[in-house]
Amino acid sequence: MTLRISLVAAAAALLLATPTLAETPAADAAAIPANTFIDAQPEANYLAKDVLIGAKVEGADGKIIGDIEDVILNDWNRVQGVIMGTGGFLGIAEKRVGVNLGAFEFQDRDGKRVVVLPGVTQEMLKSVPGFKRAEPKKSLLERAMEKARELTDKSSETAKEAYEKAKEQAGPALEQAKEAAGKAYETTKDAAGKAYEQTKDAAGKAYEKAKEAAEGALKDDGASPPPADGQPPK
Repeated sequence: MTLRISLVAAAAALLLATPTLAETPAADAAAIPANTFIDAQPEANYLAKDVLIGAKVEGADGKIIGDIEDVILNDWNRVQGVIMGTGGFLGIAEKRVGVNLGAFEFQDRDGKRVVVLPGVTQEMLKSVPGFKRAEPKKSLLERAMEKARELTDKSSETAKEAYEKAKEQAGPALEQAKEAAGKAYETTKDAAGKAYEQTKDAAGKAYEKAKEAAEGALKDDGASPPPADGQPPK
């Protein structure tokens, strides 16, 4: 019974003891290197996935002649051009050509950004040589291994951060729960001791009354009361 009360008190303390923790910064501001991160996108800038990667390209006749698949960076890490896929069907037998970024026109039509390659038609692209890579394309296995490693690193870091945060939050609650459980145990122990003494006293009084009643009954019957030592009368 005492153990059950103690466990209930500990559980209640854990529910009630929700510590209010100050919001900790993600990193020490003094440790962040200068000119490294960008807080927001300037209005004059755009994201490659929003405008370039995957965008359909229109030719001189307004027909779609290809789609942009990748970007080409120069030795200054600046975008020099893009890789455009053209021809083929659903990516099969598709030819990829390199196009200078400055050759494109970006137009706004009905609130949408449209990519146009002026002066170029689908028929013209047939005679354009395909783009040659300087490095061999990564195999499916290599990309899968890189992705698996990336996910493993991210998962490990996330799990470590979650553990540290949970440990930090659980510390005060655990101490309060232990303290509450200790108080509950002492209270229960004290109450049980008093109850025991009261029960013992009540049992003694009941025994005396029963003894007196038994002696009175024996006197009424003319029998001798039993001796004080509990031996049968002679």
